[in-house]
Amino acid sequence: MLTLLDNRLWFPDPALALNDPDGLLAMGGDLSCDRLLLAYRMGIFPWFDQSQPLLWWSPDPRAVLEPAQLHISRSLAKLARRNQYHFTLNTAFDRVIRACRQLRENREGTWITPGIEQAYCRLHRQGHAHSVEVWQEDSLVAGLYGIALGKLFCGESMFHRVDNGSKLAMLALCRHLSLHGGELVDCQLPNPHLMSLGVTSWPRTRFLHKLKELQQQPLTHGCWQPGELML
Repeated sequence: MLTLLDNRLWFPDPALALNDPDGLLAMGGDLSCDRLLLAYRMGIFPWFDQSQPLLWWSPDPRAVLEPAQLHISRSLAKLARRNQYHFTLNTAFDRVIRACRQLRENREGTWITPGIEQAYCRLHRQGHAHSVEVWQEDSLVAGLYGIALGKLFCGESMFHRVDNGSKLAMLALCRHLSLHGGELVDCQLPNPHLMSLGVTSWPRTRFLHKLKELQQQPLTHGCWQPGELML
C-alpha cells in the first residue's frame, strides 16, 4: 500500500511497496539529509519529477552489480588503455550532478529536480555522497554519483558527452571499490545499458539482507579521499 509520510523521521517496511507501479512505497516527507540516509539504509530511494509529489521506491527485483563482475568488452579495455582520459574521485561533485540533470532535461525530463540536486550536494559535503569524474584534458566528459553505505555503493545517475564515457566511469568506480573492499553497487532499476555491463537482478529480500550486512562494514581508510583514480 502507498503510505503518506508526515514530518516524523520514518519509513514503512519496504515489503509493503506496491506491485503496480513496482516498488512505490511512500509519498511526502522531505529531502533532509537524515531522511535520505534513513531511506538508503532501508533500501529505499526517492524518484519523482517536478510535476509529482515526493515519491519513495523500493522495487522488486533490484538491479545490482558486484564490482568484480563488471563486463569489460575488448573495445572498452582498449579505450581505457589509451590514456586518452583521466579519472578523479570527488573533485567535481556539483558539476557531475548538474550534468546528469541537464542531460536528461534535454532528452526526456529528469527526476533530478533542483531540490534533489541541492540535497545530494549537502550529502556530499557531509561525506556521504561521492562522484567519479572522467576528463579529457580539462573538459569533464563523463561521470557518475551515488551514496556510500559501508561496502555498498548506491548508484544514482551517470552522464557522458563522449562515446563509452559512462562505461569508463563505471569501470573506474568498480576498480576503485574492489581496491578498497567494496562488494556491491546498487543500480536500483535494470535497463539494457546496465545489463550490458554485467548488472543482474536480485529479489528485494536478498538485496535488503545484503544491504543490512554491508552497510555495517567499512571500506579501507581513505577510500573516498578526493584525488586521481588509476585504471
